[in-house]
Amino acid sequence: MDKAYVDFKALFMFHQAKSFWVSRPNGNMRFATIKQMEITDSKSRILEDSHIRLTGYKSSRLYPDNMRFIRVYDSDNDDIIDLISNNFEVGATEISALYRHRWDIEVYFKWIKQNITVKALWGYSENAVKVHLWAAIIAYLTVARIKADYKSPYSITEVATLIRISAMERTDLRTLITKQDDSIISNQNVKERTLFDDI
Repeated sequence: MDKAYVDFKALFMFHQAKSFWVSRPNGNMRFATIKQMEITDSKSRILEDSHIRLTGYKSSRLYPDNMRFIRVYDSDNDDIIDLISNNFEVGATEISALYRHRWDIEVYFKWIKQNITVKALWGYSENAVKVHLWAAIIAYLTVARIKADYKSPYSITEVATLIRISAMERTDLRTLITKQDDSIISNQNVKERTLFDDI
């Protein structure tokens, strides 16, 4: 998460729940270095990897345990970035990569909301939610593959609709999704990824 979300009380709750986190510290964060770790890969962009403890009056009470401090060189922006984490198990390069790709999760959830229609869940247990989402994703990708294989002019959503409304008819699938029907209004503003261009 970004430094705008740094809340040491919440971060310590994550830590106690055995969840790990990666964030950027605020510029005024006060800390003492407990242990300096050796940087073995000279080609990595890691400048510093150390165990620290907060020394600020309020922050040290909100997060009384050690955390990890990593300083990394960002060659894309020619900048130095400081990171903090409670994960002492993985390498500093992996922590840096996790932070760099933090928005991939947001992009994935946005894609699910826009493309995978899940109006009501079948159940609310962890397993039921996973099964429902996986089934929806598999169905979407199957329709996307059919569209790509048959070079259908319709969008993935339109192909799915055609298959759904024609499920009980004896109609050839290729004819159904490749013959342009004037009664179906195609939304030209929909930007869908071409999933199978390289296959």
